[in-house]
Amino acid sequence: MKPAKSFARFVPRAPIWDLPIRLFHWLLIALLAFSWWSAEQHAMDWHRRSGLAIVMLLSFRLYWGFFGSTTARFANFVRAPRAVFGYVRALSSGRYQAKPGHNPLGGWSVVLMLATLLLMAGAGLFAVDIDGLESGPLADFISFDQGRFAADLHHLIFKILLAVAALHIVAIFFYLIRLRQNLITPMILATAPASGETSRASWASALIGIALAGGLTYAIANSFHF
Repeated sequence: MKPAKSFARFVPRAPIWDLPIRLFHWLLIALLAFSWWSAEQHAMDWHRRSGLAIVMLLSFRLYWGFFGSTTARFANFVRAPRAVFGYVRALSSGRYQAKPGHNPLGGWSVVLMLATLLLMAGAGLFAVDIDGLESGPLADFISFDQGRFAADLHHLIFKILLAVAALHIVAIFFYLIRLRQNLITPMILATAPASGETSRASWASALIGIALAGGLTYAIANSFHF
């Protein structure tokens, strides 16, 4: 007698995260880890390169938040406080229902994460070390004291980023253990049980975003000197 097939195999599945979002997510994690390692090793040339790569990723993510697939767009997941409070009430009362993409609370966690990353990367672009030997590509636009302030801010925001990342990981495990919703697999395989319609962005739109982000990063790397 053949073993019964798992019902999960017959649950309709739908695309949740497009390839650009998944690449952004995993490349960002890898680059942040490398940036930390290169700073610890005082390999500042590699630290700058990694930081510029992060700037390019963040620039693309901002673009993709307006021109990407449905679940990538800010308009899809940045909700009013009323929607967030309603979601929290539903979560606490057991009336939670999973939907494609970020929920109202998760949407604001994405905003917090992106804002923290942008501030950290932006401060790094202007940072100057205590000897004035190592500096970000935009340090020439400000004074030495301002550059030192940017360096201190860069280090401080990195510590804040660690706290935000830890909160993000705790939330992932909460959804996995308490709500039985796996948020990791869709970020790898792109699909999850179908629960709504999503639209996909074109590859042309993605290529335009990559070109714009690359051009901006090149300009920053060269201190806007052409």
